Amino acid sequence: MSTAAARRRPATIHDVAREAGVSRGTVSRVLNGGHYVSPSAKAAVDAAIRRTGYVVNRHARSLITGKSDSVAFLLTEPQERFFEDPNFNVLLRACTQALAAQDIPLLLMIAGTEDERRRNLRYIEAGHVDGVLLVSSHSGDPVVARLHEAGVPVVACGKPLGQTAKIGYVAADDRDGARDMVRHLHASGRRRIATVTGPLDTPGGVERLAGYRETLAEVGLPVDETLIATGDYSRASGEDAARALLESAPDIDAVFVASDLMAQGVLDTLARAGRRVPEDIAVGGFDDSPAALSSRPSLTTIRQPWDRISTEMVRTLLARIAGEEPAAVILPTELVRRESA
Repeated sequence: MSTAAARRRPATIHDVAREAGVSRGTVSRVLNGGHYVSPSAKAAVDAAIRRTGYVVNRHARSLITGKSDSVAFLLTEPQERFFEDPNFNVLLRACTQALAAQDIPLLLMIAGTEDERRRNLRYIEAGHVDGVLLVSSHSGDPVVARLHEAGVPVVACGKPLGQTAKIGYVAADDRDGARDMVRHLHASGRRRIATVTGPLDTPGGVERLAGYRETLAEVGLPVDETLIATGDYSRASGEDAARALLESAPDIDAVFVASDLMAQGVLDTLARAGRRVPEDIAVGGFDDSPAALSSRPSLTTIRQPWDRISTEMVRTLLARIAGEEPAAVILPTELVRRESA
């Protein structure tokens, strides 16, 4: 073989062993976790891998270990929602980066229809991924139970509702974030504070509404059901909810909206109705997504720590894959003041 051809040939485990001055078996043990390898030998193998540019043959290793060395990001929402809602893209990017640090690829799977759910579950249950990061789970969704029955490690983004299966999850403190926003609106002198909830079959929808109700009672304001409208986290649902609120309670002076994207829809409707924000009606959102900064006026909102959520989801899932028990992680939110309230 010519020198040029040798350069083009991908490095093999034999090349790494020769470069490191160790046996092929030692290299193999380093690649499979470093058990029974001295620190000096491991350092020599790691350096040899960098010098030779060796890349692990994941297919070959999976045949030996029975693991795929990959993880699924399973979104149980329609495809159009993935492209519309900036939170999903932020979460996907951060999870991808966290897994890349462990040299683990992430597979995006969207299961917004029954057919998509069936195909994706069949793929996952066949062992093509080692675990699942489950995003946007709805109450009554069979995905959690199916994955639990199949023995697939799962970590959810948000506390799964109505699930008897014990799975790990990572969530922002939705209820406390809602409390902070309603307190802020009340402290600014607002007394007819409405809300646009998220879907009430999701943890965010339920917890943020609960925080709204509790804080109204805390500050001595009645809970008026005509001030509560339900959305589905889309911009269009925010527009519809704001129209309904203006019809049922035209004297509202503030709206707590359970997502920034819906809040953009609320702002659109208020502008068309000739209501000034924040002079006539203050608007507060939830997420601190890119939608909050692109809104006019810029949106006062509750910041979810997306980077920490992603890092904790990945850490918790890898621990589950390694055999640890499910864990629950709840992270604090932060009020971000801007122009809308």
